[in-house]
Order: sequence, then C-alpha cells, then structure tokens
Amino acid sequence: MHYMGKVDTVPIYEFQCAKCGARFEELVPAGQTAPCPQCKSFEVERRYSQIGEPRVPVGLTGKAAAESNARRTEREARRQEGFREDRKRRGR
Repeated sequence: MHYMGKVDTVPIYEFQCAKCGARFEELVPAGQTAPCPQCKSFEVERRYSQIGEPRVPVGLTGKAAAESNARRTEREARRQEGFREDRKRRGR
C-alpha cells in the first residue's frame, strides 16, 4: 500500500504446521506467523522458500536471437564505418 510517500510491503512466507504437517504460504509481516489454514493451529514453523524459475523466458532465443544479434552486428559495423569516414573528412 502506498500512503503519503511510504510504501508498506508484506512478504510471502512459507510455513509448515507442526500439528498436521500442512505446508502453506501466507502474507505476514516479518517475524510473525499465521495459523494453519487446515487445522487452525498456531504451532507453525517458517520454512525456506526457494526462489522459483521465471515462467516466461526472458529475452530472445533460438533463431530470433541469432537474427537480432546479426542485425546488431550490422548496425555496429555501419556505425564504425561512419566514424572512419568522418575522420577521413576531417583529415585525421
């Protein structure tokens, strides 16, 4: 929530219930816990949550990446050629 220049954030934590063994995620302030959604017990422990893999690939792959790299290489070659010609015109 954004309020008068301050941003409040609440992280998602993963918990495991010591009573029934259920594993669940919950939005809670740091250092706090949440009751088990199955048995309502407060005997829960925070568990390590591994950062997940991105679900959507980032950037181009395969043929599209190769074509993009080729276009970038061509643009850079034209740019460098422009620099060389500019130096020749200036007599350097």
